[in-house]
Amino acid sequence: MAFRILTFDQALKQAENYGKRHLLLGNGFSIACAPDIFHYGSLFEEAMKTMSKELAAIFAAMGTQDFKEVIRALQNAAAIVGVYRPKAPLIKQLLLEDADKLKTDLIQAVAGRHPSRPNDISDDRYFACRRFLSHFVGEGIGGKIYTMNYDLLLYWALMHEEEDPVDLISLNHDDGFRKDLDNLDAPYVEWQGEGAAHGQNIHYLHGALHLFDTGHQLQKYTWINTGTALVDQANKALKSNLFPVFVAEGDSNSKLTKIQHSAYLHHNFKSFAGVCQKPTRNGIALFVFGHSFSKNDMHVHNMIGYGKISHLFVSLYDYPNNKYNCSIRSAVDNIVALRPSSSPALRVDYFDSASANVWGR
Repeated sequence: MAFRILTFDQALKQAENYGKRHLLLGNGFSIACAPDIFHYGSLFEEAMKTMSKELAAIFAAMGTQDFKEVIRALQNAAAIVGVYRPKAPLIKQLLLEDADKLKTDLIQAVAGRHPSRPNDISDDRYFACRRFLSHFVGEGIGGKIYTMNYDLLLYWALMHEEEDPVDLISLNHDDGFRKDLDNLDAPYVEWQGEGAAHGQNIHYLHGALHLFDTGHQLQKYTWINTGTALVDQANKALKSNLFPVFVAEGDSNSKLTKIQHSAYLHHNFKSFAGVCQKPTRNGIALFVFGHSFSKNDMHVHNMIGYGKISHLFVSLYDYPNNKYNCSIRSAVDNIVALRPSSSPALRVDYFDSASANVWGR
């Protein structure tokens, strides 16, 4: 039997049979916009290219790929050395210099893999993207978007309002961030947790580069309005010892551990779990675009397999029977097999990613 692949429009037509439809984005969403700078390699691998042998050895010794964890360890070690070896200031200085060097490595890795400013992307490409997103968070749709990406492309697209009323695409989007009531003129907005959770329909499952942990609050910087380049934004925050909240590296258990230790990430993951697990009268369709279905995201896949999603629509790029797509299809088969026999079977269809025209042709 020949393998069947739908167009995006055909998939949307089938999804009309269900009460809700939601969207899960993978790295292919970003690759479709800028294939020359976005790829499936990790941020850690990119930073490793300029990392010293000592820093690479520290990551290995600590068994982590978390930049924040290693930077904080270096800073804490410097403070401790100052107590135990007050007459050895060079060691303390070296530890602090390596912490700063690692911040620079992180900044350069981010900058090298991301457009600097929103206007690096043309209006017509934003228009195409917003039209795609409107099928899930357009007026009256009532869907939600979950993304595993930590770049800014989704944020930029959601914020890019059309100037021509003829081309106006109205998107209903809420990421749960609001003005800081104690500082209304601040260059950031803060996540207000459960207080703003009711209307939140944009969820960064693995965090994002524009979200910074200040300890007592999670801030989303609105430097987008200042024209400040991404590398300068990250540099300013890191110099103030503020770290972006994102989960980019490690296996599924490592990612889940970090998610469970962040109120924001845990809230987003809990929302996705709720969408997957809560049965509805008319069923739920979940569209997955640009996701590789690798094993290090099993914490997300398990929610789909063990849950109540009625119909899964998965994008495939290029020839559907190539090695990469066969790997995706095999992983999806494993997800389908997770569904308990006591629950309705998970139906799966595949659609051609190019037909979705996510960032224009």
